[in-house]
This record gives sequence, C-alpha cells and structure tokens, in this order.
Amino acid sequence: MNIKKIVEAVLFASDKPLSLKQLQAIFPELQQPDIKALEVAVAEVMQDYHDRPVELKAVASGYRFQVTQEMSPWVSRLFDEKPPRYSRALLETLAIIAYRQPVTRGEIEDIRGVVVSSNIIRTLLEREWIKVVAHKEVPGRPALYASTQQFLDYFNLTSLGQLPTLQEIQELNKPLKDNEQPTQADREQQEINTQPLQETASIETENDT
Repeated sequence: MNIKKIVEAVLFASDKPLSLKQLQAIFPELQQPDIKALEVAVAEVMQDYHDRPVELKAVASGYRFQVTQEMSPWVSRLFDEKPPRYSRALLETLAIIAYRQPVTRGEIEDIRGVVVSSNIIRTLLEREWIKVVAHKEVPGRPALYASTQQFLDYFNLTSLGQLPTLQEIQELNKPLKDNEQPTQADREQQEINTQPLQETASIETENDT
C-alpha cells in the first residue's frame, strides 16, 4: 500500500481541504496509517509539487491542491464570471473582527466611526467568514462575532497568527518621501504582504458605508 500515492489522489479529488484525521479515515480500519506517517506522506507530496503551477497548500481546515498565485490570473481566463469585488467597508469590518475578536457590531462601529451596514454583516455571515460565538452580557445582549476556518481557508492562512501585524500594516501605509516613487519590487512586496485582507474579490453591497 503506497500511502503517499493514496494521499495525493484523495487530496487531488477532494473539493475541500482535508485534515490528517480525515485522510486517516479514508483507509480501512485495520490498515490506517498513523498520523506521523500521513504527515510524512503529505510533506513528500508538497515537495513533489514544489515550483510547479499547482501546489499542495496547508490551510486552517487541512490540505488542498490549488493553482499557485502566479498562475491564478491565467486560470481565471477560463471562467466567464469575474471574481466578486468586496467594498472597502466590508473588508475593514472583516479586518476588525479578525484582529479584535470576539467583537460586537457596536464595537466595530466605534472603531470605524460609522454605522456598519446590515448588508455587510449578512454578507460575511453568508460567506461563512464570521460567526456568532456568544452574546455579550450587557443590556440587549449583542452578538459577539469571530472569524471562522472558512475565512482562514479563503485567505490561505493556517491560523490568525499569520495575519500581518498592525505595525506591518502601518509601515506599508507610510507616505513616501518627497519625489520618491515606489519600485516594482516595492509594489509586488506590498501586494504580497497585504493580500490576506486586501483581496480584490467581491460583492458591492448596497448602502455600505
């Protein structure tokens, strides 16, 4: 039984990320490899796809095959439908939840300084990027929102620890010195560093503020 080939085939055929436990459950009970053996198999498959247009990527929910970021613009030409484009207000709301969770809608509004549209919260819930984790014990018991594994998966993150720090974001937003123009390398690095929460995907929700 070639564990590596089985793991590769199963992950290739799956339409969602699979964890090591889920991979283990694929095997008959008496032939199930231990988690360590599966980790080795996954690592070997990852190495096989190194520097290829398709990669095996670790995300919060497990492992999945996907087109590399470099090839994504070319593959997108296969599809007539354009990627959704999210409003700045929606991305700001999502960022606040990711960094300050758990957080109430009122607390988000205090940070942003404007009312948060119901459409924004509904869109984030429908995308399953956020969820209600509890209710704050104050008058009205407002919902407390937190990010989900689907949020991490979408932005190719394995944990919240991979988000850029607030200091890194501030550094990226510093104004250039007089007469200084960003180089191509600067622009590319900024795109890489800010990608997790500045995807150019989306839905322009009505009445976003």
